[in-house]
Amino acid sequence: MRNVFNSYGRALLSQLHGKMLLLSALPFLLSLLLWGLLLYWGLQPLIDSLQVLFAEHDLFRTSSAVLGTFGLGMLKTVIVPLIAMFMLLPLMILMALIFMGVLAMPAIGRHVGGRHFPQLEKKHGGSLLGSVGTSLATFLLFIVVWAALLPLYAFPPAALVGQALLWGWLTYRVMAYDAMADYASAEERHAIMRSRRTQLLLIGVVSGAAGAVPGMLWMGGVMSVVFFPFLAAFAIWLYVVIFIFTGLWFQYYCLEALSALRGVQGMRDVAAADA
Repeated sequence: MRNVFNSYGRALLSQLHGKMLLLSALPFLLSLLLWGLLLYWGLQPLIDSLQVLFAEHDLFRTSSAVLGTFGLGMLKTVIVPLIAMFMLLPLMILMALIFMGVLAMPAIGRHVGGRHFPQLEKKHGGSLLGSVGTSLATFLLFIVVWAALLPLYAFPPAALVGQALLWGWLTYRVMAYDAMADYASAEERHAIMRSRRTQLLLIGVVSGAAGAVPGMLWMGGVMSVVFFPFLAAFAIWLYVVIFIFTGLWFQYYCLEALSALRGVQGMRDVAAADA
């Protein structure tokens, strides 16, 4: 587990590097543009459809009773937009993962690998198409399990544990692939993901817990029409920053694990001239 904590410290320092701070700009701007268009054109029709569904099946009375049971009666006036934002949240995560795999992880790999692992040979066991395919396939399975776990929200502690493990699994499956795409062969990647599954899942769970913060901002935006655009934009930016940190953490850990697998020297400090 020492390498998990060492990689965390390295990722935290690298997050403050100028290149990494600039790296967050492009995914953020693209996400902001895309989500701005989607919310502008699609949010109100989605809310209208849910309003009709609730009215036709008398779900307003049911939802009010359920919320009242848990002492959340004040949410009954915003239950429909809250559900709409909840439905959009997984799509937001998927887009963030794809943007990370396509735009950020190659740059993170060059930054970490070139500075700290120059001894590692690149075997290119992954590809851009493989990254997108892994993200989509993993996300589809994630959605099925995520929907199956929704009843657990009636028991908050169980829901918290279940969602943390699920987000951790999603994060480590996608990020570990991207972190080793350039450096590891397919066989090496599979070997590391088998032998280091517990450590990778731990990194994913911790990162997923951090990712709950922008999700709360995203959901909380329905409580304020005036501040919603700002809260939504801040949530998107925070997702990008957290995903970049997560990418750095996985990159450091996976390349250190790859060095150990190959029996070569692990992480090296950056020379002063390169800092």
